[in-house]
Amino acid sequence: MNTTYVCGHRNPDTDSIVAAISYANLCNTMGDEGYIPARLGHLNDESAFLLQRFGYEPPMYLHTVRTQVRDIEYDQLPKLGLSAPVSHAWELMTSGKGNKIAHIVREDGTLYGVVAAGDIAERDMESIREPFVSDVPIFNLLAAIEGTVLNSDEDVFDAISGEVVIALPTAGNVLQGVKPGSIVLCGEQPDVIEKALSIGVSGVILCQTSLAEQYRGKHSSTCLIATPCDAYRAARLLYQSIPISRIVQEKEMVCFHLDDFLDDVRETILQSRYRSYPVLDEEDRVVGSLSRYHLMQPRRKKVFLVDHNEVGQSVPGLEQAELVGIIDHHRLADVQTGYPVFMRNEPVGSSTTIVATMYQEQGLMPGEKLAGLMAAAIISDTVMFKSPTATPRDRRIAERLARIAGLDLETLGKEVFSASASADKPAETLVMSDFKEFNIGDHHLGIGQITTMDSEAMLKRLDEFKDVMQEIRTKRGYDFVLLMITDVLKEGSELVITGDDEILEQAFGISQVHDGHTFLKGVVSRKKQVVPGLSALWG
Repeated sequence: MNTTYVCGHRNPDTDSIVAAISYANLCNTMGDEGYIPARLGHLNDESAFLLQRFGYEPPMYLHTVRTQVRDIEYDQLPKLGLSAPVSHAWELMTSGKGNKIAHIVREDGTLYGVVAAGDIAERDMESIREPFVSDVPIFNLLAAIEGTVLNSDEDVFDAISGEVVIALPTAGNVLQGVKPGSIVLCGEQPDVIEKALSIGVSGVILCQTSLAEQYRGKHSSTCLIATPCDAYRAARLLYQSIPISRIVQEKEMVCFHLDDFLDDVRETILQSRYRSYPVLDEEDRVVGSLSRYHLMQPRRKKVFLVDHNEVGQSVPGLEQAELVGIIDHHRLADVQTGYPVFMRNEPVGSSTTIVATMYQEQGLMPGEKLAGLMAAAIISDTVMFKSPTATPRDRRIAERLARIAGLDLETLGKEVFSASASADKPAETLVMSDFKEFNIGDHHLGIGQITTMDSEAMLKRLDEFKDVMQEIRTKRGYDFVLLMITDVLKEGSELVITGDDEILEQAFGISQVHDGHTFLKGVVSRKKQVVPGLSALWG
């Protein structure tokens, strides 16, 4: 199932959060599954209160939509334990699925090393020059050659080692030059078997011979094994019975995690020479493998924006994502696409109003709890319909939602703004609780807004707010920072500025700004009163 993240702007307000939740619910209800509401910042007090009030969990925190390894259709390669025989690994790699590489994992699934078909072939060629094996597990060997141990039950063998000798029929002295501790492979050759036992070899492998029954149950320090394989095949499989862990590449491995960004992965791959790279999860367990060709056409994350259409306010990495659509009630800004997308921008007081209208257009009624949450979001963003952005449609929609939820709008409004901002919060938390970044003309600025029913308590902390604003200005390189302390009851805002006081005087026609702040009656909207005033000032 494809996932589409529905997200509002950074430093989200209630309208941004609720618009994401309600639109994702609308899409999923209409059968377009996979829409997930997300947020780009911490919840403010008001949003947290309302989500809890109506029984909703906070949307997931979306830190970025940059393309990550988890977005790639990476390969699923064989995973083998440390003790798996080389022969089994080779069989998996040559099974016709195109996987010439296997991951070797520990019991907990974490990566031990990587082995390629070429590593096995190289080891097999070395066995011709050095026909010697060390500590081959008997169980591995028996499985590889379909063998049976002939010794008596009291003889116990866990592993076998020695120089490998294929005894060919000869008219002279058999096994001449064979040393004790060797491994002898023979056929229908009783003289070879007896000579091998007398020498004290570590093992005798009887290949395709009826002599096996004569030695069944024999007590000997030499491991006697019968196999239906011919001597040559048995010898090759003997070399391939060692645990795969012995030939694995376990040093200087280059691995990637699911959360690694593709930009960083691409840079690392360009500086290395491997054909395949293990992919690990958060607990370092192997989940797959990626190669260079996986980077050519990565699957991008899908994003749907609500309550904004400005890159500076949107999710980091937006340029790498697939933008599906936008629902907004702000000015058109700088989000661009190379293809047509769904776009709905209307001059109403709340993005949630637009989403609620879409519910009506689809003949769908939100549930009681969701309707209450949506009504609260409209009240919040329109400042109880006192904002100049508020329209008759905002009120009609909010009243209809309140009826569905069985709520009184006036009572709900008091709940919303009582929870909006507490004066005992840290100054930085209050300033940043509803903070947006703007680029107007050649000016780079930030505007925060605190909505409260008790502005007097906030004004006592002006000096703290100014210190925080100055710190933000310096840290982010803004030309200035503006703070609106909006009082719902007074129906106006105290404007506080760090920068040139003349900016406020010229933008809003004020005769004099006292000590960097002034009260403006009727000014409660950042987007329809403050930003347009600054835009008019700078053309």
